[in-house]
Amino acid sequence: MIPPGFKQDLLARIDIVEIVGRYVQLKKAGINFKGLCPFHGEKTPSFIVSPSRQTYHCFGCGVHGNAIDFLMEHGGLGFIDAVRDLAQQVGLAVPEDDSTPEERAQAQQQRERQGTLTEVLERAAAHYRKQLKASPRAIDYLKRRGLTGDIAARFALGYAPEGWRSLASAFPHYDDPLLAEAGLVIVQDDGEDARRYDRFRDRVMFPIRNVRGEVIGFGGRVIDQGEPKYLNSPETPVFVKGRELYGLYEARQALRQLGYALVVEGYMDVVALAQLGFPNAVATLGTACTAEHVHKLLRFTDTLVFSFDGDAAGRRAAVRALEAALPHASDTRTIKFLFLPPEHDPDSYIREHGRDAFALCVADAVPLSRQLLDTARQGLDLSTAEGRAHLLAAAKPLWNQLPDGVLKQQILADLAQAGGLNAPDLLDLWQGRPPATGKGPRSHAGDAPRRRGWRGRDEPPRPAGPRTPPPGPADNALRLLLQHSEWWDRLSAEDHQFLHELPPPHGELCAWMERFLAEHGPAPWPALESALADHPLLEAARRAISGLAVADVVRFDDLRRSIDQLWIERLTRESHQLARHVGADPLALHRLREVNERIQRLRALAQPG
Repeated sequence: MIPPGFKQDLLARIDIVEIVGRYVQLKKAGINFKGLCPFHGEKTPSFIVSPSRQTYHCFGCGVHGNAIDFLMEHGGLGFIDAVRDLAQQVGLAVPEDDSTPEERAQAQQQRERQGTLTEVLERAAAHYRKQLKASPRAIDYLKRRGLTGDIAARFALGYAPEGWRSLASAFPHYDDPLLAEAGLVIVQDDGEDARRYDRFRDRVMFPIRNVRGEVIGFGGRVIDQGEPKYLNSPETPVFVKGRELYGLYEARQALRQLGYALVVEGYMDVVALAQLGFPNAVATLGTACTAEHVHKLLRFTDTLVFSFDGDAAGRRAAVRALEAALPHASDTRTIKFLFLPPEHDPDSYIREHGRDAFALCVADAVPLSRQLLDTARQGLDLSTAEGRAHLLAAAKPLWNQLPDGVLKQQILADLAQAGGLNAPDLLDLWQGRPPATGKGPRSHAGDAPRRRGWRGRDEPPRPAGPRTPPPGPADNALRLLLQHSEWWDRLSAEDHQFLHELPPPHGELCAWMERFLAEHGPAPWPALESALADHPLLEAARRAISGLAVADVVRFDDLRRSIDQLWIERLTRESHQLARHVGADPLALHRLREVNERIQRLRALAQPG
């Protein structure tokens, strides 16, 4: 907590005209200053800054406040960060009421360390910008992608040359530990024989800036062929992927002017969209969208539109974004999901169909309420009782994440209708209450030693310890993935989608694992078990691990054989279906041959030796 007296003392020492004037061009207007409002688009200035009252006010959109409020609203800072920013400018030390002297000293040391790292990263960014100007090949690549010099300058794009130690010309001491700590240099082996070389080589460089404009990391895009296509800075004391958004610093004003944030998947999408008339685009940094990403964006706007490719990977990314957005989906916010055709990203769609066509796509994006329902019923047959029951089971954990309010109640009604129930009965079921239409008191577990049959007759108790069926290939595949989560990335995108489509709980656990790996990376089973705490899938995961015999030594080939066996089973079913339609559908014969050939290839791979 910051004492109120300190806040008043701080505001008394700050000149709000100077603070606001760094971001808004102000002109003297009598005793006040006037400029274009940074919080909404306007052509006639209606934004007034009063030096006598030390406040600002916009007669157009109604925003008003003091210097702290301005930094919070315009810079996206929290209250504590805004106070510290202003205090540093006037040489005041922010009192830390609840911390010890040691904790304050440690916090100060951490701030100084972070400041040093951002200085190092800014110096590297200047070096990369200079190298871009000297590289016709890199400039030609950007031109071929349709980017202008102005947009490259706005986003401070650069180029990392092909050499192994290009940064040695930018830093007098290439062995400075700060270069490695900032993620710019890789150090192999410890001791005197340590090898150092640049992390980024022969890549177009995208500086990642925080809301203050400080460089905190980089994304590098390979120019020609090479892997990985995009390379990101590792996490450092100043850069945490789950908290930062690329392009947010550049998009701040556009978010308020256009009224919404467009969340896309890549650096190039953000830069290209800014040039094509959508400067309000931001991107997550090679990781799934997190609740913290959503919370940060909602400081600037109450409307978010997530844009994804229409392929299977895009659908999975949309599920992760939905889960991140649900806790923030209040009655006064709008969250939508835009799916482009599989062959397009936002850049290519606008260039082929035009800006207005893409704007229509944004306007017609799927609202969160419908996206929740679509996610829960994916792959289900709602004409059956089983399908409707599965829908409600899948929707419950999503619905529970919503904040209380009108929207939550309306979505409950939509889910109840899709599941064939009325809303009060569904709510009773989910909250463990007897349905309102039920008769008589609820029975308790200890009241009857024997189970009652559907006609009321006593049924004999089931024998203890029912026989467990032998594990199938889906069980083996799930067990191996839980034991060796690092193998997930060795599977193809087709395998990923196939595993997602397995019946529950296998498919659900694979989907959960992919989300976990995207945010945290590979982890051993104990870490996965801990992350699943309080999750409905925990017991299924434990059964997969403990209910199966574990070989002394397992290899990736064991996982591959299990998945191939699942493919054989699925393709065999498809083959039987195709065989029944060959006479009526000429295309079925061609597909039948393809399927049978693939089955034979998979069976050959499964043969020992």
